[in-house]
Amino acid sequence: MSLQYVGLKEINGPLVALEHVENASYDEVAEIRLNDGTTRLGRIVEISEDKAILQVFEGTRGLSLTNTKTRFTGRPMEMPLSEEILGRVFNGAGKPIDGLGDIFAEKSADINGEPLNPVARTYPRNYINTGISTIDALTTLIRGQKLPIFSGSGMSHNKLAVQIVRQAQIAEESGSDFAVIFAAMGVKNDVADYFRRSFEESGVLQRVAMFLNLSNDPIIERILTPRCALTAAEYLAYEKNMHILVIMTDMTSYAEALREFSSSKGEIPARKGYPGYLYSDLASLYERAGVVNGSTGSVTQIPILTMPNDDITHPVPDLTGYITEGQIVLDRGLDQTGVYPPVSVLPSLSRLMKDGIGEGYTRADHSACANQLFACYARVQDARSLASVIGEDELSEIDKAYMHFGVMFEKYFVTQRFDENRSIDETLDLGWDLLSLLPKSELDRVDEKLLEEKYNPKNAERFV
Repeated sequence: MSLQYVGLKEINGPLVALEHVENASYDEVAEIRLNDGTTRLGRIVEISEDKAILQVFEGTRGLSLTNTKTRFTGRPMEMPLSEEILGRVFNGAGKPIDGLGDIFAEKSADINGEPLNPVARTYPRNYINTGISTIDALTTLIRGQKLPIFSGSGMSHNKLAVQIVRQAQIAEESGSDFAVIFAAMGVKNDVADYFRRSFEESGVLQRVAMFLNLSNDPIIERILTPRCALTAAEYLAYEKNMHILVIMTDMTSYAEALREFSSSKGEIPARKGYPGYLYSDLASLYERAGVVNGSTGSVTQIPILTMPNDDITHPVPDLTGYITEGQIVLDRGLDQTGVYPPVSVLPSLSRLMKDGIGEGYTRADHSACANQLFACYARVQDARSLASVIGEDELSEIDKAYMHFGVMFEKYFVTQRFDENRSIDETLDLGWDLLSLLPKSELDRVDEKLLEEKYNPKNAERFV
């Protein structure tokens, strides 16, 4: 018979304190029964001698110091798992909210994940096609990679996330076992409805598992949301050998929930009030991406975060950049001029891209095309800076050519419709056609043989 504790020592925000606790362990889940017979879940977040601090998932409203009954389960927070989770919608704590009943679980797994031996990791190769030219060509998403999107408040990152979910696919020779885990944290009701409606209308919901934590849900649930999503992803990838893409938005909301929780515990804050362990906490999420020996599946992550005041040095994007393998940066200037998706090409990069593209993966000319587009667009920025000082009419002919290339590049390559799904061949061919706007002598990142094959000014005549 399990031991039951009656009464609470203290209630502070989402935390409750118990005394005279025996044989309890960190992260252990407890069932908390209220006077009216309802039950809430909590977990131990701090232990000191015979005292335990519990984090209550559903909040502490209505709890009594004298009559609340607490029973420890002896287990950490677990999530029921089976392939049935695809096509379902869950709340942030992994409970179904789509009215289709509970999951018939094959197993339950600790949402904190299991330690992974670094030696068991396989180097990520091959790519995931998103159908978006700026990502596929210039910051290619590799299976097993963690590639965040840095956005700003009010920008079209939610729209971009939906487009990636709708269009993402892997090469046909890798099989059709591809699915998406979508986790939304701290979103408003209308945004959550937008996500659900978009996936249902496009017909992709059957290969998507959604975890939705709304802005009016408890902050504790927000801390659980990415862990539940990643637990589901690891199960499908490493036990069912599927390729899983995990999209998590918004990691800034997650970090702010962590800051609020840390403050309620009385911990000493670090930069901008965030806890000193923010780096290790984010790493515990991001490092759950990858490919492991013994499984043909993979977990790929696209965390989306909004930068407060568009500040890329803010602690959340700053620490995320240290942990992840590149970033896709959205530009407010492009967004305000109507460019979608407003991807800022120059500060965006994918550090694993070089080993997952080229012959046998995308196309043999991919690397040369991407390098030349980067180099030419960087020259465009120099020409624009010079034009802002001396005027565009005073520019040399070659600088004017670069200015024209920049306008056409943003109009035809960066910009694409929300429902436009470009293949990698279409993207690279478009890149070569745009490069043909420039004199052949300016394309110095491409060898002569490839240049003879791809350079064709006639193809560039359509760009006016």
